[in-house]
Amino acid sequence: MAKLPEEFIQQLRDANDIVELFRSYADVKKRGRTYVCCCPFHSEKTPSCTIYPESQSFYCFGCGVGGDAINFVRKMDNVGYIDAVQILAQRVGLQMPARSPEEQRTSDLRRRCLEMNREAANFYYLQLVKGRDKRGLAYFSQRKLSPATIRKYGLGFAPDEWHLLRDHLRSKGYYEDEMVTAGLCRRSEKGAVYDYFRNRVMFPIVDLRGSVIAFGGRVLDDSKPKYLNTNDTPVFNKGRNLFSLNFAKNAASTTFLLAEGYMDVISINQAGFENVVATLGTAITPEQARLIAQYAKEVVISYDSDGAGQAATQRALGHFADVGLPTRILKMEGAKDPDEFIKKFGPERFRMLIEHADDATLFQLTKCKNGLDVDTEIGKTEYLRRAVKVLAEISNPLQREVYISKISHDTGVRAETLQLQVDGAVRSKKRSAERMQFRAIEAQSLQRDEINPEAQKYPKESKAELEILAYLIQHPEDYEMIWELIPPEHFKTEFHRRVYMTICQKCHDMGNFSISLLGEEFTPDEISRIIGITAKFHDSDINRDTLQDCAKLLQDAQNRIIPSAEMSDDDLRRLLNDKKQKK
Repeated sequence: MAKLPEEFIQQLRDANDIVELFRSYADVKKRGRTYVCCCPFHSEKTPSCTIYPESQSFYCFGCGVGGDAINFVRKMDNVGYIDAVQILAQRVGLQMPARSPEEQRTSDLRRRCLEMNREAANFYYLQLVKGRDKRGLAYFSQRKLSPATIRKYGLGFAPDEWHLLRDHLRSKGYYEDEMVTAGLCRRSEKGAVYDYFRNRVMFPIVDLRGSVIAFGGRVLDDSKPKYLNTNDTPVFNKGRNLFSLNFAKNAASTTFLLAEGYMDVISINQAGFENVVATLGTAITPEQARLIAQYAKEVVISYDSDGAGQAATQRALGHFADVGLPTRILKMEGAKDPDEFIKKFGPERFRMLIEHADDATLFQLTKCKNGLDVDTEIGKTEYLRRAVKVLAEISNPLQREVYISKISHDTGVRAETLQLQVDGAVRSKKRSAERMQFRAIEAQSLQRDEINPEAQKYPKESKAELEILAYLIQHPEDYEMIWELIPPEHFKTEFHRRVYMTICQKCHDMGNFSISLLGEEFTPDEISRIIGITAKFHDSDINRDTLQDCAKLLQDAQNRIIPSAEMSDDDLRRLLNDKKQKK
């Protein structure tokens, strides 16, 4: 694999400020010389991700993910090294250097998938507005969508034909295998390629960079499935994207509306609410909840009022609680969904509905009464038992007390009695969390370290190697002195040795060093581990005396070779001969 010029990587790193890059995805706050935010790679309420401007790197102390701008894009967009570099280069207008044929093929496939999606979106749109079959246009007209909205979302129509899109893409120079890879066509058991979307109105799915990455299609009759969505492709993952986020992220409001489907989103948006998104044919995922939390300070769930919608609301509440995002529930009367409500009562009534939406706790407390007759002693007792569990989940004591007073007033049970029950549930919850945390730590200690498996065998030496690497990364100008003091063969763990040798080689070749130069030699998880070294020793004073102590420890370990059961007779004979020669 041909390596990218290191001068280019340095230029790319300098042009893409990592703090500004994070601001595109998270709410970043300054803390001293560093910046912090809630990690975009795992769910958390308290920020544990630290950004280091001086080294243009980041590290999450919660999940252990770290790296530079390149590693951030690799993990965030789930792409390879070269694609991440290309994304960052396009972001700042840098020209990519020449690449190996394999890298070029991978990059070309992603590019052609995006081109085919754009071509397909134009094709579907023209079929809608100029095609012979007017049923798609009639459907959108019936749903009261304006021409401006149809253009804004690039809505389209896939005619009831098996090969129309396939033949169109062929005429544009695309191959059938590429069409299948992009999710626009399917291949039959006999090998024939046919259009995946047929006889459906089409909803292009657009990412934050404005690229069409996938489609959703809705039938015009009662056939199943009602909605058909693009499967995962080289440019699309349904659990990591949201419909209409490209519009919602620029909305003036920091309150996001989470709707159930494409048409709900479009109707709400047309009514003047840009801050609305929907999932892509699946229940909301933790990744999507984190994605919303990067742009919103509050979310209002606007799902259908039927059983499926209520169950989906309950699941969503858990994900939003995990990311610390305040959540309210839209309660609609006189309409089954937001689209119908807006058509019947208008945008202003819908705005009032949003403003008076119940918070998540009230929604859950109401759900506690389901199936119970709270006028009976048994029903009331069961309701209170369920309610205590809900109240124990509230982290703010003042907010918890407000709800205790409300339930006390509604049920006639003394607030002090309820408070005792809730306090007990909170203590029990805390003990349970501590037990789970202890078991997780215990399991982690027993788990094999896949990146540096030898660290458990040589704990003292591994710690010394960590301090040596931390000093080297902090003082790359001293690499010659360090190399002279500590030969690489003194390292006990292969991973640390490889990092040590690579950094020293980069310092020798480039005259300077940054983590960005390691991207092609190490995997994203290995880069995270290397950044973890710098993060954990960021505020530690590792000086030359410490370096000397670490060097001595490794030297002593090198001289102290103890024969083990695994040592063969030949190895032992060579060891004894070496000892004789040294004497």
